[in-house]
Amino acid sequence: MSGSRAAIRYAKAVLSIATDQKSADAVNSDMKTIANVIAENKDLNQMLQSPVVRSSDKKAVLTSVFKDANTSTTNLIDTLIANKRLPLLSDVAVSYTQLFDQLRGSQVASVTTAVPLTDDLKTKVLAKVKELTGKEAEVENIVDESILGGFILRVGDIQYNASISNKLDKLKREFTLN
Repeated sequence: MSGSRAAIRYAKAVLSIATDQKSADAVNSDMKTIANVIAENKDLNQMLQSPVVRSSDKKAVLTSVFKDANTSTTNLIDTLIANKRLPLLSDVAVSYTQLFDQLRGSQVASVTTAVPLTDDLKTKVLAKVKELTGKEAEVENIVDESILGGFILRVGDIQYNASISNKLDKLKREFTLN
């Protein structure tokens, strides 16, 4: 838990600096890239988490992978290295994008479906999210065939599960209780 609190603090600090320097959009783009690259690359994530790998080696890898990053982003990486908090980089990146979206009054609606969403369905989901929360949103579609059909909508702390597998689980629980 303390790790996520620290990540939020670093993210707030970087957002404040980036906003003052009018580079918040560029830093947000960097943070999305960092979060995606670390999430997709297990070797990079393990290297960042490893206490055995020297900080100078970690910095060399990060500067080569994210060579086009904004100055505020590179300063964040340097600060995390100096404070021996580099394993938090991914959490800081995710926290930054969430704080940035809150600042802009937008949010990410995560929609899990059995098949990819069509553009028409994305538009309907965006309209429903705006109706429910009063805020603009981006749709992130996650395809998970195990839900069989229907969808699971997550917006911030709100989750609505209208998947077929959830309904089947409810029926199963009902029958086992009787």
